[in-house]
Amino acid sequence: MLPIPAEELNGSGTLGPYWTFYRAVVAEQLNRWLPRTPSTILDLSRGQGRWSAQAARAGHRVIEVVDFRKTLAADAGPVLRDADRVRRVRADDLRFLPDGSMDAVLAEDRAMSLELMAESAVGDIARVLRPGGRALVCVDSLVLGMAILAEQNYWAHLRQTGEVMLVPWPDGSITRCFSSTQLRELLVEAGLEVEWIRPRTVLSPSAVDHVLASDSRALNWLVRTELEAHPDDDDTVGIHLVASARRPEDS
Repeated sequence: MLPIPAEELNGSGTLGPYWTFYRAVVAEQLNRWLPRTPSTILDLSRGQGRWSAQAARAGHRVIEVVDFRKTLAADAGPVLRDADRVRRVRADDLRFLPDGSMDAVLAEDRAMSLELMAESAVGDIARVLRPGGRALVCVDSLVLGMAILAEQNYWAHLRQTGEVMLVPWPDGSITRCFSSTQLRELLVEAGLEVEWIRPRTVLSPSAVDHVLASDSRALNWLVRTELEAHPDDDDTVGIHLVASARRPEDS
């Protein structure tokens, strides 16, 4: 189990060096994953803006959905705002997008774990992707769920429906945790072809802290080591899983 408090596990705590490293891994992974030619990208990453901005700097047009699937006021429709290459949209679903209209979809920052009905959400992602379009999806892992339960001694509060693992956080929110097999099934059942699934990071906070304390210039080396070292489909380590999937060309 991870020897760090639950409030640190979602990136909101004080493990500064580790989360600096983590964000650098995400940024480099996204840089490698983004289309090589200018594309239209949908960002469902909880309205944080960081990954939309990175995609825009790489020359892509981005639609960033804010409050994805949250209830809006009865008289509120989608609210649009342009900022250079990024258009922010407040909407509770993706009905405003035509079928096959997106070249790529980002669901970073644990977006599909916070969406408890992830099957419906991933189905929407598959619908709006053009044939050959790709999705990058990040979820909480079973390792994270078990660590939170162990720390809080909340075993009795574990809710399961079939093989779905729902875990309460100290702040009262619920996260849906996945094994690599469950994440693969989620994507495949939506009609997507899985390219790869892997833990976001396998290096521990203590290892990262030790290396960066010894040489603050080692960050880039750590990121390269992380992205090139660990095997696909290993869900025995790491607090988050990340997957790349593609809509088949003939769909």
